[in-house]
Amino acid sequence: METLTIIISFILLIGLISVPILLFVGLKKWNRLKFNFLTYLTIGLILTAGITLAFAWWADYSDQLLMSHYGYDFHAMNDTERFEKVEPENLEKVKQLEIGYFGIGWPLQAIMTFVFYSPYLLIVYLIGHLITKGKNKEHAPNNG
Repeated sequence: METLTIIISFILLIGLISVPILLFVGLKKWNRLKFNFLTYLTIGLILTAGITLAFAWWADYSDQLLMSHYGYDFHAMNDTERFEKVEPENLEKVKQLEIGYFGIGWPLQAIMTFVFYSPYLLIVYLIGHLITKGKNKEHAPNNG
């Protein structure tokens, strides 16, 4: 179960890293004459906001899945009842999951992640623009 949650989290993380790069390359090839920063930024913000929301929701939901998998009772009235069905070897892991689960909610985590992530879109655009400009200079005929 833990492996599945880690794999899905890893896929979402790779999506967050690769989508701006793939978007830049795709827009350059597909829309060569009309490609501009505003198009890239608009589509990039929409796509990465969706992935960020999915990533934050999944982090919260996977904690719930793991806690219930280990025997945690969400409807219990006290700690004794909550941890009653948890195996002793999993008790510490479930307590750590519980601390994370009852921290800040996933919507706020998504917002904060997106605030810190959004400059990555600009960095990818600037680096991609510099690379394509450098390639264009290399392939330009030399008049002199």
